[in-house]
Amino acid sequence: MSYLNFDKTLLINLEKSLTKEMIRTNRAGAYNSTTLIDCNTRKYHGQLVIPLPELDESNHVLLSSLDETVIQHGAEFNLGIHRYEGNNFSPNGHKYIRQFECTTISKTIYRVGGVILSKERMLVSFEPRVLIKYTLLEARSHTTLRFKPFLAFRSVNELTHQNNEADTSYLEVKNGAAMRLYPSYPHLFMQFSRKANYHHQPDWYKNIEYYKEQERGYDYKEDLMVPGYFELALKKGESVIFSAGISEISPAKLNALWDNELSRRHERNDMFSTLKNSAQQFYKRVGPDTYLLAGYPWFATRARDQFVSLPGATMAIGRWDYFDDIMRTSMEEINLFLNGEDPQKLHIKEIDDPDVLLWFIWVVQNYAKRRGLDDAANRFEEICSEIISFIRKMNHPRVFMHNNGLLHVNGTERPATWMNAVEDGLPITPRTGYVIEINALWYNALKFVASLKRIRGNEHAADLMDYQAEIAREAFITVFWNGTYLYDYVIDNHKDQEVRPNMLLAVSLGFSPLDRHQQKSVLDICTRELLTPKGLRSLSPKSGYYRPEYIGGMRERNRNYHNGPVWPCTFGMFANAYLKIYKNSGRSFIERMLTGLEAEMTELCVGTLPELFDGNPPYKGHGAMSFAMSVAEVLRVLERMKTIETEQV
Repeated sequence: MSYLNFDKTLLINLEKSLTKEMIRTNRAGAYNSTTLIDCNTRKYHGQLVIPLPELDESNHVLLSSLDETVIQHGAEFNLGIHRYEGNNFSPNGHKYIRQFECTTISKTIYRVGGVILSKERMLVSFEPRVLIKYTLLEARSHTTLRFKPFLAFRSVNELTHQNNEADTSYLEVKNGAAMRLYPSYPHLFMQFSRKANYHHQPDWYKNIEYYKEQERGYDYKEDLMVPGYFELALKKGESVIFSAGISEISPAKLNALWDNELSRRHERNDMFSTLKNSAQQFYKRVGPDTYLLAGYPWFATRARDQFVSLPGATMAIGRWDYFDDIMRTSMEEINLFLNGEDPQKLHIKEIDDPDVLLWFIWVVQNYAKRRGLDDAANRFEEICSEIISFIRKMNHPRVFMHNNGLLHVNGTERPATWMNAVEDGLPITPRTGYVIEINALWYNALKFVASLKRIRGNEHAADLMDYQAEIAREAFITVFWNGTYLYDYVIDNHKDQEVRPNMLLAVSLGFSPLDRHQQKSVLDICTRELLTPKGLRSLSPKSGYYRPEYIGGMRERNRNYHNGPVWPCTFGMFANAYLKIYKNSGRSFIERMLTGLEAEMTELCVGTLPELFDGNPPYKGHGAMSFAMSVAEVLRVLERMKTIETEQV
């Protein structure tokens, strides 16, 4: 039995199987995603979804589905499934599924009478091409397979409907056909590793429904173009590979390509190896540059998400090559920003958010913990010092340093923190003025960069920075400490008393402005009021603003987004804080928490962790099906559990 294995009992139960999704990426922005039974429930689902930068910044669904039919003695058994109006499913191919597993790559086993058919799929690395391999494991008589492609050719943010503009013609190519529904799109080349007969019978399949979009209050009905079907015969023990991509390929190369790609994959047999696999799916190479996507299926590269995720998604799993590449790209973009470039023109989005540069310094701090302070100073002291100077000279367009040494931001007109949901263009959670995590990061950055300067022999500059850090520390306690915990933000005479996880960063960072008694007090209130088996709630249930369920239309979900739901990415700072206070005696508690998160890897999206959960039991998963900060921070905890140390980064 594999680590990620689902049997017939679950798969034929639509109430359960439709809630479980999978996603595979090619590390260049393309992905393949659907449910375990291949019934699309989101407009983002598709067998081949790719970025088309020549069109826009969105991903685009080219091949939505590929329906298979097993034909024996003239009888047809369709393995596909789609939802139509009235909660009707057709054809109902899920009833033939006997097993789904995702040990190395996804594999589905179908049984139709005496026929047993396996289907495996993967994306070609760094190329917009999906490969699906079919193997006839058992057959007592002549068997024909029919393949019916459902074409979309639209952005993931839209839906398509029957229209007269769609070009339903096709080009003959070796062992397949190529089509392009609209002139602005590339051709989609659909080919097989062996000869297949193509029958051209274009037709629209209307009113296919995506219930996930219906839940979210969006349009949810779509018409898809089925241009015809492919047919070929298979004997017992034989395999055929289907390829869909935006360039033609020699069918003779498909078997070798499959074997080569398979050799690059690694087995997922425990929590760490599974999340390591998931983390690498967020990598994105664009020419010479490398980024970390914030999540799938809809997020692009966002600066805060990239830096918070970078230690767990690269260093913690030994991918130092990607760490180096992403840091090189990041430093180029940061230098452009420091030198006055319009942040809207940069590829890393939201790089001008007030806390982003401080998270970059935190990444370097994580690097120093693993590779040594000397190495970190030699590689990164210069840019870290430039960031501190940039903020101190008040060149940052959104950050102001006051005479008390603390940083002040305006979060009333534009979100200044990770709690960035908006309504009618304004922040729903307008955290403004002195914000707790920004100033915790600021104090930590001053102390850490001072240590880098000292390593490089600049004692005077290091002493000055330590002196400034002490001024900021004293002001931090005066402004934020209320005797029991920390205010979330302070502006003029208003001291926000809501209990949120943001204060915990002042405990978990390597340099804390709090004494040990204060650290424990903050940890205790977060444990009592925020901690769940999936991470920390974004707001205490004792608050009158507590809205724990991430449900309803866009407006309702945005209002709830940071006011009660659990964010698993907060587990990283909680675990660091807990281990800092309780050291090795806290190990068993963190291990139990990890067990609760591990259970989620077979729920919303197999083998990964989502963006957030409801704040109340049963803590249902929501948002992006695979979220970089969630995956990376849990990986960072798993790494920390290997060696418990007094100082936590």
